Amino acid sequence: MTDAPSPPRHGAIPSRALVPFVLVTFVITWGVLGFYILAPERAAGWFGEIGGAHPLFFLVTWAPGIAGLAVVAAHAGPRALLPFLSRLLMWRCPPAWWLFILVGLPLVFVAGSLIKGGPVLAPLPPEGAGALVALLFMMLFLGPVEELGWRGVAQPILQRHMAPLWAGALIGAVWGIWHLPAFFLAGVVFAEWSFLPFFVGNVVLAILVTPIFNAARGSLLLPVLFHWQLINPFWPDAQPWDTWILLGVAAALVWWMRDTMLSRDGAVTEVLPGTGAAALRTAG
Repeated sequence: MTDAPSPPRHGAIPSRALVPFVLVTFVITWGVLGFYILAPERAAGWFGEIGGAHPLFFLVTWAPGIAGLAVVAAHAGPRALLPFLSRLLMWRCPPAWWLFILVGLPLVFVAGSLIKGGPVLAPLPPEGAGALVALLFMMLFLGPVEELGWRGVAQPILQRHMAPLWAGALIGAVWGIWHLPAFFLAGVVFAEWSFLPFFVGNVVLAILVTPIFNAARGSLLLPVLFHWQLINPFWPDAQPWDTWILLGVAAALVWWMRDTMLSRDGAVTEVLPGTGAAALRTAG
């Protein structure tokens, strides 16, 4: 009797894949938004005015996810996309992190809004609650797709070379800079915000999601839900208090988990599930 053939083993995504990931991400987003900033009349004439529901806005928002999928396919083959995306089904995580995502984050937005004299929930639009629910589900397929890149590729690769705290902070800084052109673009929500608090918020959020990512052993599901909560249209406008509250939470969390946040021991370093240390050494 012959042994059944073993399933194909995908090699680890090499650390050098981080360079094309970043380049593709910025080329897509900064290229499209730069065209609208530098040649607004021509861009609007060719593609129409850009806004939150414009297909090009989805494209620039999906850029990290597109880049993440591209580098996985380029280095491990198209068949590797299925095991990569299987990380969206990884749900096991200490209950405290689920509680933080589902209850803690909404409470931060409510508290920040109340501090500034705002409402408990965002006001309903003239179209009613149905329109807000529709927007909620549209948001699930907008910003959270970024996590295929930031946490799908960048986080595990960076954690091969630095402690989780610094990997999260670096991703947060790049994440913030990546958003920069949107602050010069009329017709999108970023045009009404101040960049510096937003940048600080990005770094804080990337640090906060890092222990969740590692506790869930590289799950993409939890970072996607975390990101979804950040843009949930039901939560009220809490700026800038939400940023300061989350900064305090992040500082306390880093201190409490300093043994794991400041050490690479136990950090997730695999882009593809099942690739171990030997594959990582081979991939470089």
